[in-house]
Amino acid sequence: MLMSVAAIVLGLAVLVWSADRFVDGASATARYAGMPPLLIGMVIVGFGTSAPEIVVSIIAALEGNPGLALGNAYGSNIANIGLILGVTALISPIAVHSQVLRKELPILLLITLLSLSLLWNGWLARTDAMVLLVVFVLLMAWSIRQGLRDGNDSMASEQEQELGENTMSLKQALFWLVAGLVLLIISSRFLVWGAVNVAQAFGVSDLIIGLTIVAIGTSLPELASSIAAIRKNEHDLALGNVIGSNLFNTLAVVGLAGIIHPLAVVSEVINRDFVVMIALTLSLFVLGFGFRGRPGRINRVEGAFLLAVYLAYTGWLAGNVIAA
Repeated sequence: MLMSVAAIVLGLAVLVWSADRFVDGASATARYAGMPPLLIGMVIVGFGTSAPEIVVSIIAALEGNPGLALGNAYGSNIANIGLILGVTALISPIAVHSQVLRKELPILLLITLLSLSLLWNGWLARTDAMVLLVVFVLLMAWSIRQGLRDGNDSMASEQEQELGENTMSLKQALFWLVAGLVLLIISSRFLVWGAVNVAQAFGVSDLIIGLTIVAIGTSLPELASSIAAIRKNEHDLALGNVIGSNLFNTLAVVGLAGIIHPLAVVSEVINRDFVVMIALTLSLFVLGFGFRGRPGRINRVEGAFLLAVYLAYTGWLAGNVIAA
């Protein structure tokens, strides 16, 4: 039991650290390759901050733990909006200036609803997973087009400023790109092993462990990057980190896990977790998009609301475990 807890703690610590190194290496490598800053932010950083979720869910699927794979992905989405944006907005209100982000907000809501429709029958078949991956590829193509076309978007200048602080050489960038990925895989393996053992020891489902401990842990890169961005007054980057991560989680993370191993979807995922995820995603759309000439903005009161929803949801999960 002690070894399992140690594996979770060590796995999460190395996972978060290696994800940061991987993002730095990938971003610097893309910069040397001449990729536009906005494209780096939308694709490279979006993928990099979701790398922990991707690797953890793939390993969970390979080992036949569908609850952990789904819980990690959807739990991270819930944590990204409720916990991360809630805490970030409490530190400083988030103003949305980027037109690219305003386009991504309704896309995120539609993709969340699409995922619900695919899981509605209690089973994510390989054909369903393929649909998610095809949509993901189309979204990446659209993102590349936006990144090449909207170079003057406010998020592009913020990303340019962020990349300008990186003095990494090409050799260093390539080293951390590879080393970060290897460490991600190793640490994820430890994390999944420890999480499954702890769940079995306490009689808790893999889904609950995935929705809580694992999801919070794999969301730490997004938390760190969003807080760092808001402290630098890079509001669009703070929100972009979350939107990009949720798009990757919903499409790529669940899609890859489902391709590897079809996933059984218990009723709680539909009746409980998706209800919360859709409610938070809809709230983010309403707050971030802006209507009737009102610019998108998440103030401290709204941030406190998002955080309160997340804490209430976590308490709901804890209550279910105690009742069981």
